Amino acid sequence: MAETLRIQTFTLESGDTLRDVPVAYQTWGTLNAAGTNAVLVCHALTGDTAVEEWWSGLLGPDRALDPTEDFVVCLNVPGSPYGSVSPVTTNPDTGAPYGPDFPDFTTRDTVRLHRRALEQLGVRRVACAVGGSMGGMHVLEWAFETTNDGAPYVRSLVPIAVGGRHTAWQIGWSEAQRQAIYADPKWQDGNYPSGDPPTEGLAAARMMAMVSYRSQPSFEGRFGRDVMAEQDGVPYAVESYLRHHGQKLVDRFDANCYVALTRQMDTHDVARDRGDNASLLSSIEQPALVVGIDSDVLYPLSEQQELAAHLPRAVLKVLEAPHGHDSFLIELEVLNDLVASWRTENRAVAA
Repeated sequence: MAETLRIQTFTLESGDTLRDVPVAYQTWGTLNAAGTNAVLVCHALTGDTAVEEWWSGLLGPDRALDPTEDFVVCLNVPGSPYGSVSPVTTNPDTGAPYGPDFPDFTTRDTVRLHRRALEQLGVRRVACAVGGSMGGMHVLEWAFETTNDGAPYVRSLVPIAVGGRHTAWQIGWSEAQRQAIYADPKWQDGNYPSGDPPTEGLAAARMMAMVSYRSQPSFEGRFGRDVMAEQDGVPYAVESYLRHHGQKLVDRFDANCYVALTRQMDTHDVARDRGDNASLLSSIEQPALVVGIDSDVLYPLSEQQELAAHLPRAVLKVLEAPHGHDSFLIELEVLNDLVASWRTENRAVAA
């Protein structure tokens, strides 16, 4: 069950300052006396802090995330509707939800806010940061956080199914999904009542996203041209699948939050205002396990190969699976073995 802590004030890169900022989180295991055994799990776009539900294969004794040794922490991203500050939380200055007035967060804003939250929990150093997709963006940003004496705040990195910056391809997918939401007459520039949200637009956005999260072989192998018993004008199995997932998201998510989070993802660029991309990546000194997926069409393997080529202490592992981008949420045993083995080897080298 998620808990919530509050940050008194927080100023974003934009200059906007928020007051009484909630950050939702969950933890597993015990923080050691030195505050140095934290393992930070960074969740994906529509994810939450319930790591035991969506990454069950990685969490547990003798797994990649081992609560008998690690203090495993997952913090909810600002903009998400699952407890941290977002369009659905109350603006203390107005007494009403932020709604469309929620300020734009960048990936760096999220990392800085989460740093404040970790310190409030007593975490002095993070042993490892791990995450896929949007979570992988935050993992890469964590590489630049330092302690007071200039040492890396996060000692090792596991970015999964992500690149060093959001490309035109990925921004294009995000914008197409946002436009689907905007096209819903109920959108009303984000000023919709909580009881009558733009469900059709949000469902369409999720359907687009689901296509990008899988692969052509995955869809062909699972659905082909299979026909359903025709109902509601849905003859094909793949159509039924997409509509089902669109409705599932509508039942648990908020349109303003979806817009806010996709905009945040579009800001992802570790080299922004820091210099040349290749040189910047080459300056990251922490050991890193870069995981790519051979069937990923949204964050193609070439992006992880680029990361591994420039990160001086990186190891590239390829998750071979037909499911596309979502393979990191499906092939849990394989992913667990990759991360657990690397963490064990990395600890041995460090020792």
